[in-house]
Amino acid sequence: MITVEHLTKRYGAQLAVSDVSFSCAPGTVTGFLGPNGAGKSTTLRAVCGLTLPTSGTATVGGRPYRELPNAGRHVGVLLDAGAQHSGRTGREALTLAALVQGVPRTRVDEVLEHVGLAGKPAGKRVGKYSLGMRQRLGLAMALLGDPQVLILDEPANGLDPDGIFWMRGLLRGFADRGGTVLLSSHLLREVEAVADQLVVIAGGRIVAQGSSAELLASTGSLVRARDSAALTAALTAAGIGAVPGLADGLVADAPAEAVGLAAATAGVALLELRPAGGDRLEELFRSLTGPSAGTSPTTATQIQETRA
Repeated sequence: MITVEHLTKRYGAQLAVSDVSFSCAPGTVTGFLGPNGAGKSTTLRAVCGLTLPTSGTATVGGRPYRELPNAGRHVGVLLDAGAQHSGRTGREALTLAALVQGVPRTRVDEVLEHVGLAGKPAGKRVGKYSLGMRQRLGLAMALLGDPQVLILDEPANGLDPDGIFWMRGLLRGFADRGGTVLLSSHLLREVEAVADQLVVIAGGRIVAQGSSAELLASTGSLVRARDSAALTAALTAAGIGAVPGLADGLVADAPAEAVGLAAATAGVALLELRPAGGDRLEELFRSLTGPSAGTSPTTATQIQETRA
């Protein structure tokens, strides 16, 4: 269980995160999303004991990370795949970590096999690894202590499509066995495919959180016109709410028929009109983190009410 309560972090006059609260339960994958500079990395570093909060708390299993005995046996962390000694081989890096954690050396071979680095890649120096191989080694390091919790920042960077599919299965299997996964990634489709819960942060504040099923449920329409201002005015006149969508489009809180009728009545020519849902997480992400997004936290229930 990961619990973040009213976490705030300041760097001098700069407010990096403000009053951030969320939790990640065992048996689930939580997608932690936000644009660059939103406060994701600061929050993850606070959870992992690398950054001391100005106020608030972050705990794993009810205890701050720094107070966990032999933390690697409880929490597997991957925040930077490049943070490995480039002169060591993959096997040497894992063997050293196994000695520190008190893990049997046989576990090294197990995780190397698990992440696809067994055999020749294990004897290759880390400095010669591709980015994808470094990510696999980082995942092996996180899994080495057989932890109950995984905290991963952009673990799919550098992985090819097969590698991303493999990682999705690895995380899903870990959670299905009762593990807790906190996953930060800019690959929204992959997060949508694996996450049970979503937490969205923007400007250092949580702007939405809830189950993926609830947050991504869509009853609206994606609509796009050459004259976006005229389209917005037409929808407003018809009493239809809308938020920014993809490719300069809008996600309207109404069926396609009602949206089309409103546009036709106002004489607005449409370039695209279809049910929302093909890119549900991207649409949600842009609506919550774009320039016109509000700053008040949103729950799954509130999103559903606005769509009703």
